[in-house]
Amino acid sequence: MISGSPKNEAEVVEAAPAKINLALHVTGQRADGYHLLDSIVTFAEDACDRLTFTLAEQDGFSLSGRFGALLSSDAAGQDGNLVLKARDTLRSALEEQGQSAAPVAIMLQKNLPIASGIGGGSADAAATLRGLMRVWNATLPAEALSTIALRLGADVPMCLAGRPLRARGIGEDIETLPAMPALSMVLANPLKGVSTPEIFRRQTQKDNPPVGTPPDGSDIGEWLAFLKTARNDLEPPARAILPDIDFISQMLVESGALFVRMSGSGATCFGLYGDHAAAETAAAKLSRERPDWYFQETKTTV
Repeated sequence: MISGSPKNEAEVVEAAPAKINLALHVTGQRADGYHLLDSIVTFAEDACDRLTFTLAEQDGFSLSGRFGALLSSDAAGQDGNLVLKARDTLRSALEEQGQSAAPVAIMLQKNLPIASGIGGGSADAAATLRGLMRVWNATLPAEALSTIALRLGADVPMCLAGRPLRARGIGEDIETLPAMPALSMVLANPLKGVSTPEIFRRQTQKDNPPVGTPPDGSDIGEWLAFLKTARNDLEPPARAILPDIDFISQMLVESGALFVRMSGSGATCFGLYGDHAAAETAAAKLSRERPDWYFQETKTTV
């Protein structure tokens, strides 16, 4: 059973952390067209959108943050629409059980690049579910909340979990990982979009073997060795569509990254560093070189 906050808070703030696919193998395709995946996923500690929920006389939605204007130029955009869809879907589920779901004003601070392979709207939708459960002081079985999350999108259940995990199927078959080190990384995005459907369309091999067994521990060296045995099967077609992915990956390598890979369907890439100081130094250097692109140092959750 999932319960909201026991105290009646008029305002609740929820983080929507970036979701990073450390490895992603395409292992099949269902008859309905959905691709089957096997992915090792973790989340950023401080690279995130933020959502604020305030009880109000009527529902409202507003945007702020570096990338908020890009959403507002498209009637709140995909990410904003998923926030509102999450609100309406959760409200309907609660009202069916006789629980109240009062009007609420939602403010989305959009700090992460849009459509960039690091969660985006899925992370925002998951944070909306968590935040509204608190502000409405609601109670739902965990299975019911997971069902709502999957209805919102294949990535939403893993974003709702918000901790290191292995995701299979279309993303709904989740196994939390017992141990993973806090990885120091830089997220890098050239702020150019790539079409996820086009990337999957170009995927010629759709029955790849699954990801191997991840380390059962927090040794960074073991994890780096494991990641080097895995892949992101979406990266080659994404690089063919957007050559900037090659360029930004090389920038990460030259900045001292020990390991570089694209996350999800891109175009965000990540570089892993020996410690957070090295990641901070790299992010500052990269930002000076390309101030028009997105670079963010962060640590992953454990």
